[in-house]
Amino acid sequence: MATSTETQEKLPRKLGLWGLWLLVVNGFIGAGIFGLPSGAAELAGEYSVWIYVICALLMLPVILSFAELGSYFRGTGGPIKYGTAAFGPFIGFQAGWLFYVARMISFAANSVLLVDSIGYFLEPAATGIGRLISLAVIIGGLTLINVLGSVESIRSLALFTVIKFSVLIFLVFGGLVMLGTEVVPTFETAVPPVSDLGAAALLLIYAFVGFEGAVVPAGEAKKPERNMPLALLLGLGSVVLLYMLIQLVSQTAVPDLASSSSPLLDASAALFGSTGAIILMIGVVTSVTGNLVSTIFSTPRLTYALSIEGSLPEWFGKVHAKFLTPANSILFFGVFAFVGAALGSFTVLAAMTVLSRLFLFIISCAAIPVLRPRFRDKTRFILKGGYLIPALGILACIWLMFQVSFNSIWLTALFIAIGTGLYLLGRRQAEV
Repeated sequence: MATSTETQEKLPRKLGLWGLWLLVVNGFIGAGIFGLPSGAAELAGEYSVWIYVICALLMLPVILSFAELGSYFRGTGGPIKYGTAAFGPFIGFQAGWLFYVARMISFAANSVLLVDSIGYFLEPAATGIGRLISLAVIIGGLTLINVLGSVESIRSLALFTVIKFSVLIFLVFGGLVMLGTEVVPTFETAVPPVSDLGAAALLLIYAFVGFEGAVVPAGEAKKPERNMPLALLLGLGSVVLLYMLIQLVSQTAVPDLASSSSPLLDASAALFGSTGAIILMIGVVTSVTGNLVSTIFSTPRLTYALSIEGSLPEWFGKVHAKFLTPANSILFFGVFAFVGAALGSFTVLAAMTVLSRLFLFIISCAAIPVLRPRFRDKTRFILKGGYLIPALGILACIWLMFQVSFNSIWLTALFIAIGTGLYLLGRRQAEV
């Protein structure tokens, strides 16, 4: 049964399983995989390939929990709806707010990374006024595409995904053909200390977040109760296999991979020469662009959903009369993302996004015991084993929380305080 806010939504349902899968894999695969293999090799050596499996297993209960929650609701909002339905509007707002801030900061940081990558080919585009123009063209163009319609956004995302996967698969299968059985580790070296293995897992976990953005536009999915769980599970399976193969090829092609600052670029150059390096750099550009397209598609739907819930002013919930998109929310996101990107480095804030996401995951996993009795029927995706899986998801997030820095803690607390102020303001306006 649709909730009252779901019946207020005016966004057309055009997203099928393919579109949702594109959002999931582009949430997973951003810029991280192009730089993480060297850090993994430094900490875990030839055993690093198994760290990807450990990370996937750590995130699996969280992703399974999101798969069940994603089958409950047919409206836009994702974690906002989960938190609100289970714990009330304040917790739902904080879940959406922290997620929104994290995604906006990540979008700004990745926009800077994309401009820096373009600078590899065209240096003036990444320096001085050229940098600002590049950021304006990239963020402005993506904003315009999303205002014009969800179909156009998914089509552009599909194009970037095809290019990105083609480059990564070119590296993997080209490496497998050229290196043969050399890519198979012998595991003759000593197993690294547990502390190093834990540090490697914390490092690589960055490559396994971002999937949560795919559940936000459920209000535009054709059959979210069936396609959302499938898209999440197929997405996880796709990326973990790809990550493992990338690690095997890279550490074989570059013996001193641990000391590399651009591991995949070095691996491609070692295997295919300067042409391979250029092809790989194209992969970096398209990968980051695909991640940006995925982010700017799903994240503005958070402020749209919060407006529908009455937690933000009505302006955010306006739907464009012609294009039927949440245009105001998209424009707001684009403007502030450009301001953030123009200010420069987001290294410290990017670290904060991990902690806010862990809070989001805990709220979502904890929502299952509250919501399952309300939604249990034959049309829902109900996890087996009672509440063991969401409990494991919460424990995994708590363990990861103990690994974050103090800066992440106080910055997250600051954003929670800001979010609380906005929530109180929005509720006061709603009551007038």
